[in-house]
Amino acid sequence: MEFSHKPVLFDQTMEVLDVKPDGIYLDGTAGGGGHSSGILSRLGENGRLICVDQDPDAIAVLNERFGSDKRVSVCRNNFSEIPSIIKELGIVSLDGVLMDIGVSSHQLDSAERGFSYHNDAPLDMRMSQSGTSAADLVNTLPYAELVRILSRYGEEKFAKNIARSIEREREKAPIETTLQLAEIVKSAYPAAKRHEKHPARKTFQALRIAVNGELDRLSTGLDGAFGSLKTGGRLAVITFHSLEDRMVKQRMNSFCEGCICPKDFPVCVCGRKPEGRLVTRKPLTAFQDELDDNPRSRSAKLRCVERIRA
Repeated sequence: MEFSHKPVLFDQTMEVLDVKPDGIYLDGTAGGGGHSSGILSRLGENGRLICVDQDPDAIAVLNERFGSDKRVSVCRNNFSEIPSIIKELGIVSLDGVLMDIGVSSHQLDSAERGFSYHNDAPLDMRMSQSGTSAADLVNTLPYAELVRILSRYGEEKFAKNIARSIEREREKAPIETTLQLAEIVKSAYPAAKRHEKHPARKTFQALRIAVNGELDRLSTGLDGAFGSLKTGGRLAVITFHSLEDRMVKQRMNSFCEGCICPKDFPVCVCGRKPEGRLVTRKPLTAFQDELDDNPRSRSAKLRCVERIRA
């Protein structure tokens, strides 16, 4: 199976992970194995790599690519389950975790997966290829819930207009394809705003996040990943939109926070000590040559935190 995948921020990611030859690393969104390959090339014969992905297409490629390497374990799962994944493998703690959040190039480019508004395909968007689809949400959710999803996950200013249009059109016939939905969203947009960026961009993002429970899983995954690190271990996270990046930034800052007593307390009574230190004070972004080669890297941001107290 061909799995088109360009690992974003590859050099920066390898630098912040600072791979130890005999370390144990987990790629929580292994995809086509681009970042995994970089980690593996830096491991010695006693190192170990766990490749995790929830997409069966990715798992097939990872098994084909790394299956013969005894240092590699391939697991079909979600990064929100990291503590249970490593426990099942008999691993106590990790030297590093990478989480490359969001939809992969393969998923976007495979029209039949229904992630893109550029091609006509079933309205799916399921990363795991199972469970509730985007079509299920669009055709069954009440107006108020559609507005909430579009506003929260897409930061869509015209969420009410779009939800009304969806509600109106699905009464005539089920909304089953990506281009059907894209045209409905476009018609709900003010005419003056239809040519700035594709009107359906935020709606498709919002539905994808809702279908896959991305923000809830990211929240759980960040805590589980950091908690699974040994002292000196690093968690690196690549995000592609502001909702993800904001959560990652705030959670990493909380790992590094010490005393939380009120400022007017003369001495600390909470006893809280920082568990981490920021490796990246500001997010790392793509260099110009990567931007030229892979336009999808323009929104990518990399943050990293190191655990200093296990």
